[in-house]
Amino acid sequence: MPERTTRERIADALREQAHTGSALAAEFDVTRSAVYDHLTHVARSLPTDQEFLVAPPECSDCGFDGFDDPVNAPSRCPECKGESIEEPAFRIDA
Repeated sequence: MPERTTRERIADALREQAHTGSALAAEFDVTRSAVYDHLTHVARSLPTDQEFLVAPPECSDCGFDGFDDPVNAPSRCPECKGESIEEPAFRIDA
């Protein structure tokens, strides 16, 4: 049997539990930006009976969570300009 791709392994991990981009990067030994590229592809290629869920990033200082792109790790809050941003978490609901 051929070895599973990084995207397939990421999808399997997300079916088990929610993960942040940093956690996936550490687990699969890739950069965080590569993880976000993989996540975008995984979200597009899921079967119709599965759903890609995102707990959006949130500012720890003011609570803002209306970021434009939830599949991203923003560095600053557009509301208060704070840099204490909790990473988004991703999960696949089967």
